[in-house]
Amino acid sequence: MKKLTFTILLSVVSTVVMAFTTIQRMMIVETLEIEPSRPLALNVSPLQPKIEIKSINQTQIYLNSIGRRESSNRYNVVNKWGYMGKYQFGRKTLNALGYKHISNKQFLSSPKLQEEAMMKLLKHNKHILRREIKKYCGTSIHGVYITESGLLAAAHLAGPGNVKKWLRRGMRFRDGLGTDLTEYLQLFGGYKIII
Repeated sequence: MKKLTFTILLSVVSTVVMAFTTIQRMMIVETLEIEPSRPLALNVSPLQPKIEIKSINQTQIYLNSIGRRESSNRYNVVNKWGYMGKYQFGRKTLNALGYKHISNKQFLSSPKLQEEAMMKLLKHNKHILRREIKKYCGTSIHGVYITESGLLAAAHLAGPGNVKKWLRRGMRFRDGLGTDLTEYLQLFGGYKIII
């Protein structure tokens, strides 16, 4: 019986040793350093989704920046010339935008109405300045880099007619506080806005 146990044990040990050396031989892999004759193509699986990078809509940031400059984002403020609300609208501008039936008190007490009026004004000014936006955006005029958001902010301050005069002839415009339209062109330029 001792012989039989010894034989079985010897068989098991030799089987384990052979298996270990076989596995060890399989694990040894030689690497070959061969330069490919042409660059390798990247395999892209058709199942992988394409990633598109889109511009971030900065319209609300832009509006808040203009509001901060005009009134510290206060909806109920009126300046000494009678300009009202967050964006400092004049009565003539409001009437031209279709708000004749809205009193100054109603306008000042309605943030929603003021935001709506600002969007209408931006759309109106963008329509009036559409050719200038197409022609001048991405260029420097009179030392100022021109963007759509800058032109629309300058039109809010000075009116689109004065923006056109500045673009074509360099005519300067300053509001009652002495703010030059070029300041708005620069300060509010470069925003990605959707109007």
